[in-house]
Amino acid sequence: MPELTSTKELKRVLGRKELLSIAIGQTIGAGVFALTGVAIGMTGRSANIAMIIAALFTLAMTVPMIFVSGTIRLRGGFYTQLALLVHEGAAGFFIIIHIIAWCTLSMYAISFADYTLALIPGLNHTLVAFAMLTIFYLINLMGIEAAAKLQNLMAVIMAVALTIFIVYGMPNIQPNFFGEGFMTHGWRGLFSAAALMTWATGGANVVIHLGAEAKNPTKDIPFAIITGTLVIAVFYALMATVAAGVLPVEQVANKPLTLVAQEILPWPLYIFFVVGGAMFALTTTLNSCLGWIPKPILQACVDGWLPRGLGKLNKNKVPYIILTLLYIESLIPIFFKVNISTLGNMAVILNNLFFALVCYSAMNMPKVIPDLWEKSKYHVSYGSLVFFSLLGTASTVAQIGLLLGNLTKTEFIGNIAVAVFATLYSVIMLRSGKVHMEVSYEEA
Repeated sequence: MPELTSTKELKRVLGRKELLSIAIGQTIGAGVFALTGVAIGMTGRSANIAMIIAALFTLAMTVPMIFVSGTIRLRGGFYTQLALLVHEGAAGFFIIIHIIAWCTLSMYAISFADYTLALIPGLNHTLVAFAMLTIFYLINLMGIEAAAKLQNLMAVIMAVALTIFIVYGMPNIQPNFFGEGFMTHGWRGLFSAAALMTWATGGANVVIHLGAEAKNPTKDIPFAIITGTLVIAVFYALMATVAAGVLPVEQVANKPLTLVAQEILPWPLYIFFVVGGAMFALTTTLNSCLGWIPKPILQACVDGWLPRGLGKLNKNKVPYIILTLLYIESLIPIFFKVNISTLGNMAVILNNLFFALVCYSAMNMPKVIPDLWEKSKYHVSYGSLVFFSLLGTASTVAQIGLLLGNLTKTEFIGNIAVAVFATLYSVIMLRSGKVHMEVSYEEA
């Protein structure tokens, strides 16, 4: 019979290979297929350099996260880190933002339906999105191990599809690549494109939420984050080189990758690129999200922030009620045609807010867990720890500043309202006496 249990009872079945494939699958999403053209519009053929800079920006923000995840097993991911290194109330604030933010999970299923209808016109868009979300919901009900095996397979196929795009494209690059069309808007354009592409290169750090199911989290999670980010950066840089170098810049600026793919690939390989590349990029992200998003919520149920009954596990050690509620939450935008761009913009700002807290909190390890920090293989001097923590915080805050300028008045008010609600919820629940935080970190 399903029963409530602690995150310490989850199956520790994820090794380095599985974590790396999840990190890559989470990172390669719709972003690279939609934003590469935008980056070319901002900086021309130097979009490939922008990709590398974006990866360095991403790693700068991620370094303090690696210090923490390389020191202890975080069974509740960032939720556990905030509770441990900031304040219990920060964990309550995080979990509300986490739940609200992931109503946008439906975007992956909706985008998948867009690609499907482009290949097979006449299908029902809503039913395709519903079917895709349902398939991966059912797979994840079978357990993280089954979902991870599928992730490995899809990641390999996706890598082959992207490699085909690169291999066929490189011989077709126009001569004088670094001449006219390179750095079309100077250094400002280059770094603006890099800032934009952090949305495409980021994402590998979500494996921190899988600490409870990792075999060797303090070794494998940092490896997956660093390697996944760098591997993706190289792929993206090569793809951007092809995307910007085959056709004149003015033809590909602000256009999707499929425009160049049609130019360089035979029709069968073009179909494979769209399915194995673009569509699998969406499905690997969807699959990994359904695997890691419930884990902080499970820990919040155990700790009393949410009704404890929601944290029941099925025989596969999956928090099936939480997963089902997440599935239902994601169906609402699909069936009711909700404009999820506004919700997405709100979620992005608030996610960056707690990322800033996560980065800042790393400098508290010597005070809170001095013994474990001293033994950590990522141990650095206190000055270095403070430097990287503040660098990550500053990087995240800067992104918040850039994003605020793009919000509508409604979205800005929505951000404030959600932040206030999350804060009040945290304060009220702490004062109610219902919250009893379990120690959800351990030496590993």
